[in-house]
Amino acid sequence: VLPRATAVVNYEVEHNFPDLGARTMLITARTLTHPDRNSHSMLVSIVDVTEGRAKDAAKDMLFGELRHRMKNVLGVAQSIARQMPTEGRSAEEYRDAFLGRFGALMDAQDLAFSEHDDAGLSGLIARVLEPYRGDPGSVVIEGPDVTLAPRTTMSLGMVLHELATNAVKYGALSVSGGQVHVSWQFEEGTGSLRLNWVERGGPAVTPPASTGYGTQLLRFTTTYNLHGKLEQEYAEGGLRVEMVIPLGKANLSS
Repeated sequence: VLPRATAVVNYEVEHNFPDLGARTMLITARTLTHPDRNSHSMLVSIVDVTEGRAKDAAKDMLFGELRHRMKNVLGVAQSIARQMPTEGRSAEEYRDAFLGRFGALMDAQDLAFSEHDDAGLSGLIARVLEPYRGDPGSVVIEGPDVTLAPRTTMSLGMVLHELATNAVKYGALSVSGGQVHVSWQFEEGTGSLRLNWVERGGPAVTPPASTGYGTQLLRFTTTYNLHGKLEQEYAEGGLRVEMVIPLGKANLSS
C-alpha cells in the first residue's frame, strides 16, 4: 500500500468477502513518524462505498437511458411511418392513422416510466405492446394476471418497451407476417414471475458482435432494479428471452 509514498488517499479496492459478498472499499493510509524518528506507525481508514458506487452506476444508467429513449422514440416513429400502408389512402387518412399509433406509442412510453400502477401484468404488457401491433396476430399475449408493485411495473415496462423497440426496428415486427409471443406464469412456490418473449417470422437472427446499450439496459434493469435473471437466445427462428423476477408480495389477481 505504501511502497515509497508518504500517503495513499482513497485507493479503491474490490474484494469478495465471505460474509459480506462483493464490496468496494476506499483505503486511505498515512505513515506517522515519531519526533525521535525511532518509531513508526501507520494510520489507516477503510470506507465501504459499495452502495454509493451502485447509486452512481444507477444514475449514469438513467442518464444514458434518457438519451437512448429519445433515440428509440425517433427510430420507432420512423419505423411506424414506413410500415403504415399508403395504398388507397388519402393524406388525411394516413395522417390520422399515423397519429393514432404515435399517440399509442407515447402512452406506452408514459406507462413504462411511470411510478403508478393502474393495471396488473396483463394490462401492462398489452399497453406497452399496443403501438407495435401490425397484422392480425402479430402480437400474442397469454398468462394469468398478476399484481405488481409500482417500482416493478416501471422497471418491467422499461424492459418490455426495449424488447418491443428492437422487434419493430430489427426483429419480427419489422416485417409483415412476423410475430411476438409473450407468455408468463407465476411460480407460487418461489414467488417468482417467469416471463418468455419469443419472436418468429422475422429477419434472420445473429448474435451481435458487441454488447450495445440496449442489451446493457435489459441486463442492468433486470438484475439491479428487478433483482432477477435474464437469458437471451439468438435462435434461428428469432430472438428468445426468458426472465425470472422475484415478486415478493405480488399475487395472482382474482
